[in-house]
Amino acid sequence: DFPISIAPMMDRTDSHFRKLMRLITKKTLLYTEMINVNSIVYGSIERFTNECNTEEPVALQIGISDTKLVPKISKILSNTNFSEININCGCPSNKVVNGNFGASMMKNPELVGNIIYSLKNLTDKPISVKTRIGIDNYDSKEFLYKFIRSCTKNGAEKIILHARKAILGKFTPKQNLNIPPLKYNVVYKLKENFPNDEIIINGGITSTHQIKDH
Repeated sequence: DFPISIAPMMDRTDSHFRKLMRLITKKTLLYTEMINVNSIVYGSIERFTNECNTEEPVALQIGISDTKLVPKISKILSNTNFSEININCGCPSNKVVNGNFGASMMKNPELVGNIIYSLKNLTDKPISVKTRIGIDNYDSKEFLYKFIRSCTKNGAEKIILHARKAILGKFTPKQNLNIPPLKYNVVYKLKENFPNDEIIINGGITSTHQIKDH
């Protein structure tokens, strides 16, 4: 288990950043930036394998919305040292949403479940999902719980929840890291309702004191 992790961040958690972090901490779980599976399957394999050159534990975060790509990506990942495969269902950027992955995936829990199920059957690596507590006006308890159930029942071993909802189109991704307010209580309540599942809280946690409180 990795009780503390450094969240994946676009244009931040690249291989250079991760090597620096590994000098500071040996046990913290590090993440790659989100990588579109199309760039892994159809792009330069050498460029992708460079992402593996971080001392473990390191998780690969992917953007994926096409189950047909699962066999190809699973075959490539079988030769890597990633500790887990993390599916991005939380990024609100227009570029990511227009690519049919990221936060918009929350509206299609069945598809996310199918991707998780397919990955579980084709790779021996743990599967996790990073998501939000809601998206736009879809922020009810029922909406969130349906999505989480689809993830866990299909084999996701860990859910990382950014404790604010994603708002598409209105704010930049950077603004959406601060707006709207965090709702940690939603994550705490969800954990009560999913006691046997690993739920990781994320968002606005910037000190060891806050980590200990959570």
